[in-house]
Amino acid sequence: MSIRYRYRFTRGLVLKVLFPLYMLIGAFAPSKKEALQASIIRMNNLLIERAQLNTRKLLLLMPHCLQVDKCEIRITTDVHNCKGCGKCEIKDLVQICDKYGLELHIATGGNLARRVVSDVRPEAIIAVACERDLSSGIVDVFPMPVYGISNERPCGPCLNTRVDIKKVEGAIAMLTGNDGTS
Repeated sequence: MSIRYRYRFTRGLVLKVLFPLYMLIGAFAPSKKEALQASIIRMNNLLIERAQLNTRKLLLLMPHCLQVDKCEIRITTDVHNCKGCGKCEIKDLVQICDKYGLELHIATGGNLARRVVSDVRPEAIIAVACERDLSSGIVDVFPMPVYGISNERPCGPCLNTRVDIKKVEGAIAMLTGNDGTS
């Protein structure tokens, strides 16, 4: 059995068998549901890391709640509309994508995210979202590799969320084999 097949088979077991089981457990223990979703994301990410992909067409898919709510500029149609004020990480994400030659899209929900994936047709995705949206999105696009990074929610869900830019850059380097120095 080849490494690639084992990786895909194991991810399939985690996402198509273990995830629904965890969500069933979460239905009876709602206080544990987010932790169960986070563990699925960690398992998925570990399997993707072990697969040692060398991706050329990578999509960065971010939630619209990363943009500060007071911003008057809407970036969901074009991230380059961002004026770079620095109040949120969008400016940094645009710079990273320009540096690595990657596509960056902002999604307002699961349906738009699936449409972006269908339109862009990437080899792999780095996605940022809350555990609920991230875990279900990873399952939805299987077998496509999705490296998930949970957003930080200092103001609560869906409002002025944040992402650790170093985690995003680390995921890019791992998936592309490019550390950005060349």
